[in-house]
Amino acid sequence: MTAHRRSPVPHPSRWGLRRSVAMQVFGMQVVLIVLLVAAAAVVLVLQSRSDSVHAARSRSLAAAEAFAYGPGLPRALRSRDPTAVLEPLAQAARKGAGVDFIAVMNTRGIRYTDARPSLIGKRATGDLSRAVAGHSFTEIFNGEPSDAVRAVVPVTDGHGQVIGLVSAGIEISNVSDLVSRRLPLLLGTAAAALAVATAGAALVSRRLSRQTHGLGPAEMTRMYEHNDAVLHAVREGVLIVGSDEQVMLANDEARRLLSLPPDAELGRVSDLGLAPSTEQLLTRGEAVTDAVHLTGDRLLAVNLRLTRARAGLGTRVVTLRDTTELRALTGRAEVARERLQLLYDASGRVGTSLDAVRTAEELAEVAVPRFADFVTVDLTEPVMSGGEPGGSFTSMRRAAVRGVRDSAALDPAGTRIEVEPGTPLAQYLAAGEATLETDLPGAYDWRAQDPLGGLRAVDEGFGSLIRMPLTARGVVLGLVSFWRALERDPYEEEDLSFAEELALRAALSVDNARRFTREHTTAVTLQQSLLPHDLPENRALDVAHRYVPARAGVGGDWFDVIPLPGARVALVIGDVVGHGLHAAVTMGRLRTAVHNFSSLDLSPDEILGHLNDLVLTMDEGNSSLGDGTSVTGATCMYAVYESASGRCTVASAGHLGPALVDPDGAVLFPDVPAGPPLGTANLPFETAVLDLAAGTSLVLYTDGLVEERGRDIDAGLDLLRTTLEEQARLDTEPQEMCRSVFDALSPSHREDDAALLVARTRLLDPSSVADWEMDADPAAVATVRSQAARRLGEWGLDEIAFNTELILSELLTNAVRYGTAPIRVRLLHSATLTCEVADSSSTSPHLKRAAAMDEGGRGLYLVAQFAERWGTRYPPRGKIIWAEQLLTGPQPQPQQWSVDLDDLDDLEGLEGLGGAEGPGGPDP
Repeated sequence: MTAHRRSPVPHPSRWGLRRSVAMQVFGMQVVLIVLLVAAAAVVLVLQSRSDSVHAARSRSLAAAEAFAYGPGLPRALRSRDPTAVLEPLAQAARKGAGVDFIAVMNTRGIRYTDARPSLIGKRATGDLSRAVAGHSFTEIFNGEPSDAVRAVVPVTDGHGQVIGLVSAGIEISNVSDLVSRRLPLLLGTAAAALAVATAGAALVSRRLSRQTHGLGPAEMTRMYEHNDAVLHAVREGVLIVGSDEQVMLANDEARRLLSLPPDAELGRVSDLGLAPSTEQLLTRGEAVTDAVHLTGDRLLAVNLRLTRARAGLGTRVVTLRDTTELRALTGRAEVARERLQLLYDASGRVGTSLDAVRTAEELAEVAVPRFADFVTVDLTEPVMSGGEPGGSFTSMRRAAVRGVRDSAALDPAGTRIEVEPGTPLAQYLAAGEATLETDLPGAYDWRAQDPLGGLRAVDEGFGSLIRMPLTARGVVLGLVSFWRALERDPYEEEDLSFAEELALRAALSVDNARRFTREHTTAVTLQQSLLPHDLPENRALDVAHRYVPARAGVGGDWFDVIPLPGARVALVIGDVVGHGLHAAVTMGRLRTAVHNFSSLDLSPDEILGHLNDLVLTMDEGNSSLGDGTSVTGATCMYAVYESASGRCTVASAGHLGPALVDPDGAVLFPDVPAGPPLGTANLPFETAVLDLAAGTSLVLYTDGLVEERGRDIDAGLDLLRTTLEEQARLDTEPQEMCRSVFDALSPSHREDDAALLVARTRLLDPSSVADWEMDADPAAVATVRSQAARRLGEWGLDEIAFNTELILSELLTNAVRYGTAPIRVRLLHSATLTCEVADSSSTSPHLKRAAAMDEGGRGLYLVAQFAERWGTRYPPRGKIIWAEQLLTGPQPQPQQWSVDLDDLDDLEGLEGLGGAEGPGGPDP
């Protein structure tokens, strides 16, 4: 900055005190102070008078009310001589209350008492009608005998009737005396205030005189104009910052260089919206010489000097100079910085999800508008579905499109892009090479793929283009196109390397998403193939189910409905902790194992015991391989419902207990012994027996339905209870109940899969059940067979009566010969006809093929020929041998035997046919 010679400051005596700014300010301050003090004194006098009148009103009213409400006053007014009684009392009350008079009057205003005895017996002047009407009031009275502030209060008797008046007051002259006594104090206070204010004005003027050096207004104006012209004419920015970081002065050049707002002066540096580094530079407490500082798009040379420093802080004088020779370098540095920042942002924002389309959208969001005005991302068809991309590029799918404005030249997302063979685009994709078009209106190769779209792009002002293949692990996954409008600088060769780096990062994320999609699709396909699609029909339960996989991956939740003989149904639900292929495969193995174990017709606790042994065996095999794929956290619940009795037997292996919705709408969570999860311990499982009425809904579910992040399992169970109660009131079907439960409990982002099974019970009609108890006597076989034949006739099953009698004869004979009493027979007429023979022996018969000369060994073989299926199950005591027959279709007619049922009336005839096999081998 060019140095200016300072103008000499004239001595105060040269201009005279009367012409100085300080003297003029002092005179103005004295005049204002005098006016203010005078006004304040007048206000105080008026206020004092008003306060005195108000006090007189209050004192008069208080004195009048105190006397009027005295307990003996009504009696005194009715006495013969009220004046004799009341006058001494009124005088004493007047002196005690500090008022000038207390007058007691009748309702016509005739005085009984008064401070002036001459007025007693005379009528009081003024309007007393309000008091006669029963209202107290105060007023400023003007009249005879004197002006006064008085209060009038009515005197009432016990019935509320006004019988007299009491008037009390203070004469106006006494009120004025109070104000006069205060006036010297008020005037003295005003004089003191005037003196103090004048002294303060003198001190201010003295300080102002020192600061202005005694200059007059004209000289100060002339000096300001000179300094202002110099400051704003120089080509250097000048900024003066006070010790409190307040901007005291900023010339025009400083405003331009720092882009300061119009009201920058008298504001703090922190309020100017400067960059933190610039703000720190302007407020630092040490000198700076020719420091180069980047501000916006300018490089400034900054000098800072301190003046009148106190304890290291003081006024700062800052000069700024624009270094135009460094502008080109500044531009290149800024571009490099923006590129680095863009790559940094891309590394954090591209590839946040394992979804190829979302990754393409993130790439477009990052590039627009900092690197491109428009971006399109096209992916090959296999990549979109998670497949492996091939070497030929016949079609792609537009995954993302983004721009600074809408464009009709760019196909929307989801459009199929056909790659025409032989076009430059097809060649570049096959070679995996990038292309640069710096002048789109003057080039034509890039239009060969889509001539009409290229023409629209030129019409919309597209100026330059970079096409970059998305390549990962040597395979081209798609194409990203960066477009710039004509208003922007066209792409250059150096932009290719940056576009390649940006596309490479996105391509790796797209490839990861593709691989995840492929694995996820495989796992979903496997899981869907392992889960039941159509549940088997049964007449015992009305079953509905629903399964929703986790969004993050495939889980191990599963369920099943397995029909069992004897009008029974098994309900199974389980959960394998984890996600992915391993969970799905493990789930499939467990479901298959449950089916196999169910065919043995075992109790629920035995089923879970066998399943637990299987999981332990699976873990031992996996641990020997060392692949870390052991089954951890698998749970299962197995329930068997008998429609003939309404009894449900439940066993749990670490699974959540069921919910019951009874026909009345009450929701219960019965206690079911919670055994250990599968594969964690070799402990026995326990069962719980539930007696269910017809129409009861048995609800089985996995933890993914009731538990989620932010909601614990207790809250989920409460919500499940509320939802089931609401559905019970609406009397909805199981299918609708499933949907409503999922709608109520399903979270916005499911992290675990969930399965739900709702089974509404039915009871077998008692008329469809026949039950007999038989003695262990061969002769009783014919009796039971005859009773069974009659019952079959009642059921309209004459077509299968012969086969049924034969089956019963074989089973009963076997029970008589090898079983233990008591022996019970039961026929169940449902979807099939089931014959059950129970005894107390736990020995089980087995099927074998007899030789040609064997007399025994053909009994159960004959049963197997005539029955659809047969088997043995074990209740808590004894065993039950059962056989099922179909009710429709052709009945089996074995030809190798000619059987006469009359021969079955005795045991010898049965033996001749080859009776049922016992547990120890061939019949004797």
